[in-house]
Amino acid sequence: MLYDGCEFNHRRRVDNLVRKKLAVGKLAEKAKKIKLVLTDNDGVLTDACVYYSDKGEQLKRYSVRDGMGVERLRNILNIETGIITKERQALIKKRAKKLKIKELYHNAEKKELVLEKILRKHKLKKENIAYIGDDENDIEILRLAGLTAAPSDGMKSVKQVVDFVCKNSGGNGAFREFAELIIELKQKK
Repeated sequence: MLYDGCEFNHRRRVDNLVRKKLAVGKLAEKAKKIKLVLTDNDGVLTDACVYYSDKGEQLKRYSVRDGMGVERLRNILNIETGIITKERQALIKKRAKKLKIKELYHNAEKKELVLEKILRKHKLKKENIAYIGDDENDIEILRLAGLTAAPSDGMKSVKQVVDFVCKNSGGNGAFREFAELIIELKQKK
């Protein structure tokens, strides 16, 4: 069942409220099992754009709000975060180091294989993993993870398989929104 983050904040007809409560209940059930939050980099933590100067230097734009989401997961719930990316760039490593992210996987052509490695390493089950991704190479891992999300500007095919579609776009608070959802749902009694 798709769950639209925008709908979460708006009250509509009574039948929508009933469906919304069921969706929130199902999300809460999934969130309670989460022990590790994984994310794609480009298109989730960044705005999916690449910037080049005349010297050819590559730059990416990150949201400090998303960084705060990483910190809040760690500080409030004692949940660590990891990045799984197809890219291999020093700036991703620097960003992960700044945020104290210990799980960083570069050159991940098949992210679902990286997930299996992570599960064995931490002795976790698939339902213990939350994942947010935005593009075709995220679909297989999204089908495996326990709780899933996509930024509002993620590919349509991705938004069709996730549990939660953020109202924020990649690089503009989508990760933070997903983190806050997990925090809120795990603290709900």
